[in-house]
Amino acid sequence: MPVSDAILTQILTQLENLSVQQQTLQAKLDVLSARSTPPLLPATSSSLPIPLDDGSFAKLPPLRTVIPETPPKQSPMLQSPTGAKSMPTDEASKEKAREKSLYPSRVILTTYPDQTGIKPFPLTWGASNPQTRGPVIPSRLPSSLKQRNAIGAHSGSYSIYRALAIALGTLSPTHKPSYALTEPPVEIPPQASWYDPSKIVSFDPWGHLAPQVFRREIEELGLDIRPSIAVTKAHIKLSEIDISAKKGDLVVDGKIVLKSRQGVNEDGSESKDDPGVELNVSKAAVEPVWYLPGVAERFGISESLLRRALFEDTGGMYPELITRPDIKVFLPPIGNLTVYIFGNPAYMSDETKELTLRVHDECNGSDVFGSDICTCKPYLTFAIEECVRGAQRGSVGVVVYFRKEGRALGEVTKYLVYNLRKRGGDSADKYFRSTEVIAGVKDMRFQALMPDVLHWLGIKKIDHMVSMSDMKYNAIVQSGIPILRRYDIPAHLIPPDSRVEIDAKIAAGYFTTGKKITAEDLAKTVGRTWEETEH
Repeated sequence: MPVSDAILTQILTQLENLSVQQQTLQAKLDVLSARSTPPLLPATSSSLPIPLDDGSFAKLPPLRTVIPETPPKQSPMLQSPTGAKSMPTDEASKEKAREKSLYPSRVILTTYPDQTGIKPFPLTWGASNPQTRGPVIPSRLPSSLKQRNAIGAHSGSYSIYRALAIALGTLSPTHKPSYALTEPPVEIPPQASWYDPSKIVSFDPWGHLAPQVFRREIEELGLDIRPSIAVTKAHIKLSEIDISAKKGDLVVDGKIVLKSRQGVNEDGSESKDDPGVELNVSKAAVEPVWYLPGVAERFGISESLLRRALFEDTGGMYPELITRPDIKVFLPPIGNLTVYIFGNPAYMSDETKELTLRVHDECNGSDVFGSDICTCKPYLTFAIEECVRGAQRGSVGVVVYFRKEGRALGEVTKYLVYNLRKRGGDSADKYFRSTEVIAGVKDMRFQALMPDVLHWLGIKKIDHMVSMSDMKYNAIVQSGIPILRRYDIPAHLIPPDSRVEIDAKIAAGYFTTGKKITAEDLAKTVGRTWEETEH
């Protein structure tokens, strides 16, 4: 009697599960042999507001911190090869011993939902309070391995450097951070959008409060729970802002715009030069934490297709995307975003206050090094000045900076496009086609997830948006946040060589308050050649 494919598949699955169960038993032994953590002692940091089960925002005691009696010592097997005198002389044996000390069990390529001992910590995305929602736990430490409820690792793309540090012996794989005195100095309080599983799907809205709201899970249950958002305050200094202040375009008010401290000369004496100004800001760094069902819905595709694409087109980096459909959260190895707030952060959720916004996608060449082939830096600095002026009127300004280099195509692709443009005739009518020839697509930023951060901040309307992007405008408006006014960069701030980019965008339908661009105009807008830059 022939056996159906379904039965064969079921048998194969059971055999795989048996193999994985053997690895699970080994993992249990690892847990039993793991060293105990130091005692937790009271911290001296001040208390801060914490959301409670009933939705209130009360003051709770501060975190406790681990204070070891003596500085931790590296295990001999964790020391770098050059500093480990007790290591075997044979290099291969030495490396094998180090590997065994770091990873004593066999390689576990993946896990399965019905595997013995696997019991993910409950996580209900969009729940009405953090206790019901539950913490995000991607950690593979023995204390958390069986209760993992997220795929991936903290720190986004920097998780690769963490793995390298462990391999080199400079970081212990069992290190647990102490978060005493790291709580936010600026309140980003819960909003109604935090409790809506469809409003925020690309990061954890409780990420900046994780050490506080999940204190019991950290201290009593020993789970490895880490913040995925950090909020702080700072002063920022830009030469363009110094110039604007000198010209009188920005006023030193002592609150938002501050006079910089006097510098010193090379010999240590006080400089007589004008020190310029600096800006008082609050800022937040936000790492990606994807709720896969919500991300799939946002893009209009199935969750299974999203998981398959993320697995296949990252070289099979995360097998659990396929084998663990019960785990709904994924920490992708991509760049984070940063929020800069000018003025009182409480005004962001106050609809009686005006709000100025710039959503900016990273451009290292222009933003940092001043390349004039695009308008990225002029747009960014102009938007910062607009946010400052708004804050000085008693309103608030927000700049959101996304790590999406080269329209999320990457800097290598961007430079290849530059080469094609300069060799093939850098005219506006060829601008987008040059990118498509190399990348196969004009843009991969996909702004559907971008409005999440605005909902996290409690923004309900935008009075002034500095942008010519219809993709950004439409994504924000369709998410339920109205934009009352938008405007582009003034023409006099556009570098001559970036006119190609601007005219191509206007002709493609991007928003502009200036004149419309015709097909004839496009052919006439030409960037300079390499030869023109050689002196």
